[in-house]
Amino acid sequence: DGRLTFFPGNQTVNLPSINFMKRHGTVFLNAYTNSPICCPSRAAMWSGLFTHLTESWNNFKGLDPDYVTWMDLMEKHGYRAQKFGKLDFTSGHHSVSNRVEAWTRDVNFLLRQEGRPMVKLTGHRKQRRVMETDWRNTDKAVNWIKEEAVNFTQPFILYLGLNLPHPYPSPYAGENFGSSTFLTSPYWLEKVNYEAIKIPKWSSLSEMHPVDYYSSYTKNCTGQFSKEEVRNIRAFYYAMCAETDAMLGEIISALRDTGLLGKTIIIFTADHGELAMEHRQFYKMSMYEGSSHVPLLVMGPGVRQQQQIPNVVSLVDIYPTMLDIARIPVPQNLSGHSLVPLLCEKAESEASPRGPRPPWVLSEFHGCNVNSSVYMLRTGRWKYITYSDGSSVQPQLFDLTADPDELTNVAIKFPVTVHSLDKVLRSIVNYPKVSSSVQEYNKQQFISWKESLGRNYSSVIANLRWHQDWLKDQKKYENAIDEWL
Repeated sequence: DGRLTFFPGNQTVNLPSINFMKRHGTVFLNAYTNSPICCPSRAAMWSGLFTHLTESWNNFKGLDPDYVTWMDLMEKHGYRAQKFGKLDFTSGHHSVSNRVEAWTRDVNFLLRQEGRPMVKLTGHRKQRRVMETDWRNTDKAVNWIKEEAVNFTQPFILYLGLNLPHPYPSPYAGENFGSSTFLTSPYWLEKVNYEAIKIPKWSSLSEMHPVDYYSSYTKNCTGQFSKEEVRNIRAFYYAMCAETDAMLGEIISALRDTGLLGKTIIIFTADHGELAMEHRQFYKMSMYEGSSHVPLLVMGPGVRQQQQIPNVVSLVDIYPTMLDIARIPVPQNLSGHSLVPLLCEKAESEASPRGPRPPWVLSEFHGCNVNSSVYMLRTGRWKYITYSDGSSVQPQLFDLTADPDELTNVAIKFPVTVHSLDKVLRSIVNYPKVSSSVQEYNKQQFISWKESLGRNYSSVIANLRWHQDWLKDQKKYENAIDEWL
């Protein structure tokens, strides 16, 4: 969650490496994902293109495997390139359940798709390494810096992709379990300031926006949660952020130890945030700040120190930024704009033949746990969220200056603002048309999958992650799918 990298969010947990980057570099106060789920978000970051252009609709469908990323171009221009850890931009982590849930989101039923969010403490007070895979990848990156990068005569680019701070799998939820366990050790939990943790306010279930209600239900969050449960989920999530911060610290230390820190640009960001029980939800897949607002910090030669940038930016800006840093010509067809003028305070026209950066960012979502395509335009104080064809589901408008927790939808109160923001959005993307092509894609994918199962279809679909609800009335749910088809 990007809000943890600046005040007041940073009061909840000690993040020394993030703070180091802030002191010696720049923090973006309003950086957003272009799609709040792993694979589509990473597809946008690696391609520099909006989600509707790459057609990365869900965690199963990302970029074409031969797509030319900014790293490919840097390598072609003489950079030594290395990747470690999670990439997930051609296809992300997903089970058959994930796919089927994404395809059937237009079906008229409500089924729990996730395990109930919970916390689990592991290890002891001195245990730093909880997420072993991430630590192993961090070790590989550190060794690569110390044993290889230090000897290069040409420039290098190193990418380290971590899974944290992501909830862990919850095997208690059955064979197709999701990831709903917030897991940490006492060592990291001690870094969290429990007193500073805000318990989010919730609307009553009957007052929730219909899409929020669907998300909350499918994420298994509509039951009772005590304040202590909510506070713990949030605390464990912050502790997982502290562990992530320590991995960033290992990279910074390795660069310092090899004398490379002063001549290396470091960028820290994420594919999406975590709601951690805000708006009666956990996970991502939402345009609320907890899910869509990501961290973005940059430090290194030429980058202004102790700078806070309020401009709205998004992950598609990474592609032109990397090329700009490497002095490689930037393709004209990209959705993003280079961040270099903001980082170095250059005049925008000097740096970009494409003209000035627009005063808005776009995010969209087409995957599971949300029963509609969602489009978010963030500009100035406003966040405008619209759904599907723009008319069958009511839109949302939040004034983030007056209502940073996004508790009051003011769309009805400000019809002129809604109209003008919708006009801007439609000038960027013909969103009713995109929504309709996603619906068509989902239906075709589902039909192919169903046909591939033959006689096993009824038994397979009944035993996916939603089995606890499905098995109560199999015929009813199968009929709902038939009706949709």
